[in-house]
Amino acid sequence: MADKYTDFVSRGWGRDLAKRLGLPQPVALRRYEPGAPLVAGPVLLVGAGAGADALETALKGWDVEVLRDPGVAPAAGGTHDAGASPSSSAPPAAPAGAGRSGAKLGGIVLALDTVARPEDLSGPILAAGRALRSLGPSARVVTVSRRSSTADEPALAAARAGVDGILRSLAKELHSGATGNGILLAEGVEADAPSALGALRFLLSGRSAFVDGQFLTVGTAKGELPADPEKPLAGKVAVVTGAARGIGAAIARTLARDGAKVVVVDVPAAGDSLAKVANEVRGTALQLDITKPEAGERILEHALARHGALDILVHNAGITRDKLLANMDPARWDSVIAVNIAAQLRINEALLGSGRLGDGFRLVSVASTSGIAGNRGQTNYAASKAGVIGMVRSTAARLAASGGSANAVAPGFIETEMTARIPFATREVARRLNSLQQGGLPLDVAEAIAFLASDAAGGISGNVLRVCGQNLVGQ
Repeated sequence: MADKYTDFVSRGWGRDLAKRLGLPQPVALRRYEPGAPLVAGPVLLVGAGAGADALETALKGWDVEVLRDPGVAPAAGGTHDAGASPSSSAPPAAPAGAGRSGAKLGGIVLALDTVARPEDLSGPILAAGRALRSLGPSARVVTVSRRSSTADEPALAAARAGVDGILRSLAKELHSGATGNGILLAEGVEADAPSALGALRFLLSGRSAFVDGQFLTVGTAKGELPADPEKPLAGKVAVVTGAARGIGAAIARTLARDGAKVVVVDVPAAGDSLAKVANEVRGTALQLDITKPEAGERILEHALARHGALDILVHNAGITRDKLLANMDPARWDSVIAVNIAAQLRINEALLGSGRLGDGFRLVSVASTSGIAGNRGQTNYAASKAGVIGMVRSTAARLAASGGSANAVAPGFIETEMTARIPFATREVARRLNSLQQGGLPLDVAEAIAFLASDAAGGISGNVLRVCGQNLVGQ
């Protein structure tokens, strides 16, 4: 459903009126377009050391203009040169933050993988702060740091955890469609590991338009960057459930755009719509009630018989049967659990126990922010979606030995047929309750899933990536 308010305040006198009245001013977000530059302007890289140098090399390999600021705090009584680091020949980056062409910054990347105590954060964070006013529309801020753990010394754990608070707060200060997200490296994983670079490319690109205030954890050095960034799923066979319309159809289209051969699955009652999607993506359709005991076997047989493999499974099928718990009846409760989580568990058991999946199998499930923060009248739905999160975290461990992965995507308010039926006032409030002050699109969910389904995300497993524009509840 079109967001007429955003259209109104994005241009002309509507924009001026909203500014004078102090109303929310959401802007049209920069989304992925094949062949478009990765970012809309130069990127300021803040930080020093091997990790920062490796990130600079990667960014330049992606045809990104890189400016360097070592982010070192000035010595007492001294001055701080915010120009290029000794290891870089890039022109000075601060204070204006513009590139050689004079363009606004397309992004800021902070290499924080070597911070050892909270005091280490001051230099790089304040250096980034000086450049924030130079960010262009829909710019990206990305931190690259290390995951904290109970094994860390207290000062080290405090410094690493501090990045979390910094990034989530900064993301709420950005405007004009800009987003802030982070990459967490496990011990032993370097900044130029394939999945670290894959995550960086995703978060800098228009594919991550509605991902804001979130972290992706790179747990291993596994993964492989695609030979063709425009076709990262080339040669893969993917199955998408609940694919006849809405988010499911968008997922199927996006996977096909990225090179995958797609099997679309939905109930027989949606057969006509399902066939249209299958024809559009040049894939095949499987009419199937996923709650049937034989669903997993039928999915596997169809994929192998028609396409010779099954590399990716996207669990998207889901239903809502909302009611306050005091008024909840068994039919509403049981049907939601059956479709949203029990069917996924049964299908996964059939596939993983078949011995017929190749190495590197990718499982991505659609959860919900309701499963994280809860939602009034949705105890059944929240139980099922929280269950999805628990399922992928457990399944990730089972797939690790074969190089596979399991992750979840948790959408927030997404513009679909279902949300279009929400009463006007409630819908408008829901749209504005995130840092980007608008609803997301089905495409935004699909882009996140396509990334997690790729080999570039091979070192990312057991993650729950929220696609919610940094919803202000449940963060």
